[in-house]
Amino acid sequence: MGSSLPTAAAEAVDVILRDGGTLRLRPPSPDDDDALVAFFSALSLESLELRFHGLRRVDRALVEPFHDPDWRETGALVALLDERIVALASYARIEHDAAEVAFAVADEEQGRGIGTRLLEQLAARARDAGIFEFVAIVGAANARAVRVFADTGFELRRELAGGEVELRFPIAPTGVLELRMESRDHVGVVASLRPFFEPRSVAVVGASSRRGSIGGELFRNMLEADFDGVVYPVNRDGRPVAGVRGYASVAEIPDDVDLVVICLPAGSVLAAADDALRRGVRALCVISAGFAETGREGRERQERLLALVRAHGARLVGPNCLGIAVPARGFNATFAAQSLPSGRIGFSSQSGALGLALLEKAASRALGFSSFVSIGNKADVSSNDLLEWWEGDDATDLVLLYLESFGNPRKFATVARRVAQTKPVLALKAGATSAGSRAAGSHTAALAGSDTAVDALFRQAGVLRAHSLEELVDTAAVLSTQPLPQGRRVGVLTNAGGLGILCADACEAAGLELPALADETRAALAAVAPAEASLANPVDLLGSATADVYEAAIGPMLADANIDALVVLFVPPIVATTGDVAAAVARAARDAKKPVVAAFVSAEPVRLPGLAVLPYPESAARALALAWQRTQWLRRDAGEVPELDADADAARAAIAGAEGWIDPRALLAAYGIPLVQERTAANADEAVSAARELGFPAVVKTAAPGAHKSESGGVALDLRDEAAVRAAVERIGAPVLVQPHLTVGTELLAGIVQDPTFGPLVAFGPGGVYAELIGEAAFRLAPLTDADARELVESGKAGRLVRGFRGTTAADADALVDLLLRLGRLAHDIPEIAELDLNPVLALPHGCLALDARVRVAESAQTHALKSW
Repeated sequence: MGSSLPTAAAEAVDVILRDGGTLRLRPPSPDDDDALVAFFSALSLESLELRFHGLRRVDRALVEPFHDPDWRETGALVALLDERIVALASYARIEHDAAEVAFAVADEEQGRGIGTRLLEQLAARARDAGIFEFVAIVGAANARAVRVFADTGFELRRELAGGEVELRFPIAPTGVLELRMESRDHVGVVASLRPFFEPRSVAVVGASSRRGSIGGELFRNMLEADFDGVVYPVNRDGRPVAGVRGYASVAEIPDDVDLVVICLPAGSVLAAADDALRRGVRALCVISAGFAETGREGRERQERLLALVRAHGARLVGPNCLGIAVPARGFNATFAAQSLPSGRIGFSSQSGALGLALLEKAASRALGFSSFVSIGNKADVSSNDLLEWWEGDDATDLVLLYLESFGNPRKFATVARRVAQTKPVLALKAGATSAGSRAAGSHTAALAGSDTAVDALFRQAGVLRAHSLEELVDTAAVLSTQPLPQGRRVGVLTNAGGLGILCADACEAAGLELPALADETRAALAAVAPAEASLANPVDLLGSATADVYEAAIGPMLADANIDALVVLFVPPIVATTGDVAAAVARAARDAKKPVVAAFVSAEPVRLPGLAVLPYPESAARALALAWQRTQWLRRDAGEVPELDADADAARAAIAGAEGWIDPRALLAAYGIPLVQERTAANADEAVSAARELGFPAVVKTAAPGAHKSESGGVALDLRDEAAVRAAVERIGAPVLVQPHLTVGTELLAGIVQDPTFGPLVAFGPGGVYAELIGEAAFRLAPLTDADARELVESGKAGRLVRGFRGTTAADADALVDLLLRLGRLAHDIPEIAELDLNPVLALPHGCLALDARVRVAESAQTHALKSW
């Protein structure tokens, strides 16, 4: 019987092991019977006895129960390596919500963490089938199996019965389990990437002796960079390249090879990859184009390449990429025209061409790199993996990312948030989707623009978002040379009033401010500046200011307690040169505890170590604003996702079999979301009766699910008597909803929208009929932490309304936080909710109420990543 669960249970998934090897896990099928028989036959007698609690005859009858699991009563996964089965894990339901689980791993593969990874994936599928507890019966002497169950992160209960131990453990996700899984992912990913960043030997396949060829130039780059390992050219005829002996294949190379770089036409790549993988190579970088970026045929070729890599437990960078470089080791496996300067920035680019452009611009800012990886089509290695590497890389202090798409955005958020605790992560995201501009059926969906999810993801993960290549490079220059600002107050020092005004405007636009200088600062400046100078902030030293004047003025401004950061502007006049002023600024700013950013509007390049020199005043303002954003993120309470009294089963029952717009009341009640009292009336008499019960004045609305009541004329407000109620019912048409007319409180909007890539988002902002006109709804990825929810409630225009705007009474912020937390949990638990609108939410001095609710249900669009890490 085939898989019957509407989940990813029947799909293959790739997992990473602690030694960096990879495995593909999938359900076994009847075609696997021979392979399963071979697997069990190869087990030692001890392993076979431990698996089956006694010796069993290995034949087809033994393995047939494992294939084609139905997942509700039985489940099974096999692990594949080098096209053979090396492990099997299975369960069989024995109680209403419990299943017995067991596993076996090939003797030669034991100790790599395969059993642990199988159990993780099997438990996830069992949870989807309504199984909440695993039971394992192991021999009392089988300490290894007990350790595997314990190491996974499940909370075990043990009971000794004769010569066996019964282990019971809930398989619901817990904080401990998630931390263990994150730790295993981190260890495995770092191990798998070591051959890319620390290779001792590299083979370049397609290294031609012909100048101008990609492979030939990449090989020569390796030689010219003075690589501290060994590099081998591989070409069809085995010809030498640049005086280095060549080989016709990787298999011919007499020594071990850590990394193979392939620069061949797309049609020849798979054969070259197979040659390298059979040789035992576990790291491939495919420079070649002609894969998924070219259409269906290319996508199929890329899928075959990845399957080949996975079959051998290896990793792949690319295809369609620029290559890899680690400047400090003289490792330049790229075809870039210039080598990268060494430094402490890790940089990943999804686009090779843009990577080259950034490297060119970085040189003008004197930026250096610990490593550079062009991931191209990112068939395997992605920015998520590289973040794992840079997290523990002592040579990297700052991470730069150019992103065009996300494979697993939730994983990105988890890893980036962890990295950002100790190192800035600065990203430029291009290729915004058009999903947010579709014809939306709710205010929430209409407000969720194409970049909404990216902004929410970055904000929650602590990723700083640059909006241009220039801004990315400028901010990198500031973050890599300057301390973080401890506040938003900026001092500006200039020799041109116009530049100062531009900088002041840019600072205000970026959320920074220019405070008045302290009296003692103004006095100190007056002693060194020309009498005609303006000593307000910005401080204008006039065009006659020399390098000495600049140097003397910087000290007092940095000492001012009202200033958190200093911007120094300079346009070269006749009396001072750019070089002299730059040197003076560098001397005065040396060892400063506050960031100093210079903007020299000059044709003369300025490159001074330890000094952030940018081209324009606006550049300095934007870069400082991002640095201040990092300071704020580091200070914020990380929060936690609280436990809530919610009934997910009741919510699922409320939407069972539904599609499209539904009556939302049962669904919202299951999660404790507060709704205004209302009654459904089938005719005018019932509506009048409901109005008497609830009290006049009353509101009458159409009961049609999903209707935009204001736009369609489906609502009547402030109905003060029975006649008005009857007239409203006659105009709107029965059935109707009857509610009390509430006038005290602030109208806000809260809602949910499912993004096809990022999953559920929670929205909060100004509400009522002007929600879309006012805009400025803010979004966060669900589920929300209490800190996320409070930030939504307290920030932006909605925050001003909550605090009490222009004399209005402040709203109950805690009640609104609770509402958003419940929406976040609902969105996370019930992915079939495509759109949910609470508009308006009436925020009261005590509590809050949703006056109108609209919910659209659709088949979950969430996708399941092939990689588990």
